[in-house]
Amino acid sequence: MTEPMEVRNPRTGKLDYVIIPPPSRLLAQQCSRTRRAQVRWQQLGLEGRIEALQQWKQAILLGRDRLTEALVNDTGRLSISILEIDSFLSSIDRWCGLAPDLLQESARNTSIPFIALQQTSVPYPLVGVISPWNFPLLLSTIDTIPALLAGCAVIVKPSEITPRFVAPLITALNAVPKLRDVLTFVEGAGETGATLIEYVDLVCFTGSVATGRKVAEVAARRFIPAFLELGGKDAAIVLESANLELATSAILWGSVVNTGQSCLSIERIYVADAIFEQFYHQLITKASRLQLAYPTVDSGEIGPIIAEKQAAIINDHLQDAIFKGAVIHCGGKVEELGGGWWCRPTVLTQVDHSMKVMTEETFGPIMPVMSFATTEEAVYLANDSMYGLSAAVFAESETEALAVAQQIDAGAISINDAALTAIMHEGEKNAFKFSGIGGSRMGAAALKRFTRKKAFLIKTNPANDPWWFDNS
Repeated sequence: MTEPMEVRNPRTGKLDYVIIPPPSRLLAQQCSRTRRAQVRWQQLGLEGRIEALQQWKQAILLGRDRLTEALVNDTGRLSISILEIDSFLSSIDRWCGLAPDLLQESARNTSIPFIALQQTSVPYPLVGVISPWNFPLLLSTIDTIPALLAGCAVIVKPSEITPRFVAPLITALNAVPKLRDVLTFVEGAGETGATLIEYVDLVCFTGSVATGRKVAEVAARRFIPAFLELGGKDAAIVLESANLELATSAILWGSVVNTGQSCLSIERIYVADAIFEQFYHQLITKASRLQLAYPTVDSGEIGPIIAEKQAAIINDHLQDAIFKGAVIHCGGKVEELGGGWWCRPTVLTQVDHSMKVMTEETFGPIMPVMSFATTEEAVYLANDSMYGLSAAVFAESETEALAVAQQIDAGAISINDAALTAIMHEGEKNAFKFSGIGGSRMGAAALKRFTRKKAFLIKTNPANDPWWFDNS
């Protein structure tokens, strides 16, 4: 576990960065130190924790150029990296603004006149966050920020595929000693993450279903909470009444933003028979206008495939679809350019649920479009999946779209838009089926997950309770 690991650059294919995972003994010591520091962090109070996070934000802003450069080297894309940094910084402000109300303690009378109730929240001492490579900064901090405000200490294990962004964050952390003591980043691959789970009190994991199962099993054995955000195969349903100009633009963005490397990407598109041809022709026209961000990061909108193993999966899904009769109208292949792997936006028709591209998570800029005859068929197809993360429905009226959305087994449904949970984080949602388990990482519940409720039941008069034994 302690051998140096070389890291590949997604644009050049070169191994140009090295990380050194900590030995198990050192990781245990780091967890122990961070856990001890949590006591002081909790005693600091919410105002003190907010102040520390705001100081960290200011230190990050001072080194923003370095963070941007590191994130671009991790992912090979620029515009999404800028958006990712903006979203991260905005999340600090948002949670600092929400926390005072959400963590407010309460006292009230009860149904028994002489018993009062006081409620408080107690943070889990040490939270472990294991995050993926597709949005390295955002997904390593989406759980971290609310956990810190709740009073927890946090240890983050980012993906070994995209670790460069950590160094600028640590530089900024060093300017805020109070926060530095309770927020730690550790380098390493799966073995490091597995070891981390053995020493924390709560684990947040974002990644594949296969690894998520292992995380859940270890957490269950240790009797600690596990919040798992796993894969998705998000469906979009386009009803006959939909505005096609709007639907094609929204679905295109929702399918190929970040080169489709997102669990909330639209990966299946179901369109009413009457508008099917018109829809996919419009989608092809718009998809064909997008360019690869090559040879420079600002040459186009579509960045490289970040993880080399994902390039093989995307190619396998495309080849499987072609073999089974799918028709490719644009894009359609994974290509090597300058040492990196790239895939242009790809529209397929003549697809069905015998194909991997319609049933397995592709995680690429692939848009398979399938027609349906009735609304009931559309709902059936959308629900014919092991996943249930999110979805989208397009119709002329909100009422018509909502009637269909109510029948979809997914946690967040965008209405006349796509992948809105990438932008708007206020709505509480749970993952359905194998897309995850645990409390919502969005909305108020995202912060409250990191505390345990404690109740003080207070007797307010000296008289004997009527249910006591009569000892007079």
